[in-house]
Amino acid sequence: MSSIPIPVIALVGRPNVGKSTLFNRLTRSRDALVADLPGLTRDRHYGQGRVGERPFLVIDTGGFEPIAKEGIVFEMAKQTRQAVTEADIVVFLVDGRQGLAPQDKHIADDLRKTGREIVIAVNKAEGMIQANVTAEFHELGLGDPLAISSAHGDGVRDLVELLLDAYYAKHPAQEKPEEGSEELGPRTIKLAIVGRPNVGKSTLVNTLLGEERVIAFDMPGTTRDSIEIDFERGGRQYTLIDTAGIRRRGKVFEAVEKFSVVKTLQSITDANVVLLLLDAQQDISDQDAHIAGFILESGRALVIGVNKWDGMDDYARERIKRDIDRKLQFLSFARFHYISALKGQGIPALLKSVDAAFAAAFAKISTPKLTRAVIAAAERQAPPRKGLFRPKLRYAHQGGQNPPTIVIHGNALDHISDSYRRYLESTLRENFKLQGTPLKIEFRSSKNPFVE
Repeated sequence: MSSIPIPVIALVGRPNVGKSTLFNRLTRSRDALVADLPGLTRDRHYGQGRVGERPFLVIDTGGFEPIAKEGIVFEMAKQTRQAVTEADIVVFLVDGRQGLAPQDKHIADDLRKTGREIVIAVNKAEGMIQANVTAEFHELGLGDPLAISSAHGDGVRDLVELLLDAYYAKHPAQEKPEEGSEELGPRTIKLAIVGRPNVGKSTLVNTLLGEERVIAFDMPGTTRDSIEIDFERGGRQYTLIDTAGIRRRGKVFEAVEKFSVVKTLQSITDANVVLLLLDAQQDISDQDAHIAGFILESGRALVIGVNKWDGMDDYARERIKRDIDRKLQFLSFARFHYISALKGQGIPALLKSVDAAFAAAFAKISTPKLTRAVIAAAERQAPPRKGLFRPKLRYAHQGGQNPPTIVIHGNALDHISDSYRRYLESTLRENFKLQGTPLKIEFRSSKNPFVE
């Protein structure tokens, strides 16, 4: 399977021009990933959006004051510049009702030096003549401004499509995977190791690469200096993707300043299997849950390692297990392993689960077997009646891999409840040994010929 980096869009502008409103509209959610690194005064917010079949990452930043020399505004400016560094395209948001401000000129000068693709979006333009509201912003010398309304959605889709068209015009090979590459599945398991700083990712990498009969070598860096390392263990080929910045064995280090949320998100999308590493000596944080949610949304196979387990007493172990059950209950499809990366404890079982999750993600299930399993599940527990109709499940087929997608055909399937969907998912997962991968179920109802 080809790796297809997701384009990254940063939203930049002075305070109160509507960046967060635009972020909310692009991501359709406020449940965003946050760079909660120590010492940051103003966090950057990360989320995922999609237009049609084309996903993208979007970064929301604080008010940008590039000429600030100290204080909170200086720290916010540092965060904005980091977001611009991480981005492929920058949306410079300005206020169409207030007009061109001196601060906009300073921001334009600062952005011009970055070499990034810059698009000016004139916000709050609802009810205004576009040519009039954008006219004075041509003075910034960053191309033709686009009039939008973050609050009302006017012009937002056109803006995103323009950004993505520009990105893929420069990266045409990244728009679609090679035909047929998904059908047979890759031979090498691309394994992304993700987690917060200091949970032991680099220690685990060193442990994996330090095993006997391991062959390792550095691969050329991919987008944003993400480095991949190939190795072999037990006759199986793996490619490790590490978000902390892998160096050669003996030179692996992990520092806060090396952590990048964008690298983490892109490593997830590039991987076949994601290993989410947690720290048993720390509480499960919102950051852990957000990253896990992104993995689930991306449809990637998942294994969870709870590291530093050797340093815990029985009471602490029970407490962290309860914390995991409470905060990560939506990951019940994944296997949890309690390990010590430093001492190598639990690593063979961990890799065995990686292999199983990979196999589940690329499983091929025949239509007759799927249909029999779905009909048997419906006979054991029929879907609840909705009004005059009871949904009727007739046959099923596999609609895709990585993650496995099951398409169920029948009548009145629009009325299938969420609880019954979960029942079918659990049944199919058990029948076809799909542990470790998300499973998508789609319902397609036959048209009633008696309804006009």
